Amino acid sequence: MTAPLPAGIESETQLDDLLTTPSPALIETMGKLDSDLIILGVAGKMGPTLARLARRALDEAGSKHNVIGVARFSQAELADQLQNVGVQTIKADLLDTDALNALPNAKNIIFMAGRKFGSTGQEELTWAMNTYLPALVAQRYRDARIVAISTGNVYPFMTPESGGPTEDQPTDPVGEYAQSCLGRERMFQYFSVTNKTPTAIIRLNYAVDLRYGVIMDVGRKVFDEQPIDLAMGYANVIWQGDANTAILQALDFCASPPFILNLTGPEIVSIRKTAEQFGEIFGKKPIFEGTENQTALLNNASRYFELMGKPTVSLQQLTQWAAQWVQAGGASIGKPTHYEARNGKF
Repeated sequence: MTAPLPAGIESETQLDDLLTTPSPALIETMGKLDSDLIILGVAGKMGPTLARLARRALDEAGSKHNVIGVARFSQAELADQLQNVGVQTIKADLLDTDALNALPNAKNIIFMAGRKFGSTGQEELTWAMNTYLPALVAQRYRDARIVAISTGNVYPFMTPESGGPTEDQPTDPVGEYAQSCLGRERMFQYFSVTNKTPTAIIRLNYAVDLRYGVIMDVGRKVFDEQPIDLAMGYANVIWQGDANTAILQALDFCASPPFILNLTGPEIVSIRKTAEQFGEIFGKKPIFEGTENQTALLNNASRYFELMGKPTVSLQQLTQWAAQWVQAGGASIGKPTHYEARNGKF
């Protein structure tokens, strides 16, 4: 039975514990693994808590399989933190084919490597990370199951009234970052079909950890009395704990051709209304710039809800936690999501 959610989150320790507490369904999924789990690109915003979540779920299931996190680990302390909670780490540049080929064999791969911010001006590196590397990984782990993290940015902009694109919506990415992400998907699709590699592609919009995320961007701007651009007036969000749980559970759904899954919360978030909610809590009037366009970058995750149930954390709960966190001066990684960008440049 899942424990009730706390009314507030008071520390990073409590936050990380909540983010990495496995659900009964995830424990069941992880207990069926017949091999170690390798997470490629573990040092990003979601990877560390996903690795810890997987380790805890395996422990709860009584499994002795390893969780192995691979990254360049430019911050050495992150590798130490992961090792301290039972996650094995390997320092490697995945674009180095010798380093990639030297990684351990495993039958379960989570691919989280990628590049978004800083893409403008270094497009060649973005394409190498987002399109060339997936081809290398798909070949290296052709005999594994692969869950590859993608983005809802591959979809066209749609009206909120449409409910957002389902997995059947034709892709139409805006800008080189999103185009390279579609390239990532195409590489995994090609090698999945060619090599019969069971694969799942997860189109995510947008994970929220109280140290970053769309909701946090809006809340901090209201609190700091900074203007909020309404050009992208709507978005979808999901609690990072729910997102990581779904990513790991997607191992059960890998197929050839790849299984595609939109991953986000059920609510279409109005940026204006969310800012006004924060304003009521903070006793401050939000400052808005511009007006909402008729379309936004959205994501319809009905298939996810049908297969795995709706997220455990609602938008209302997430907004409440976010407001408390901001008011208390909670930690931030200092990396805005730039959700408001409509030109595809990051």
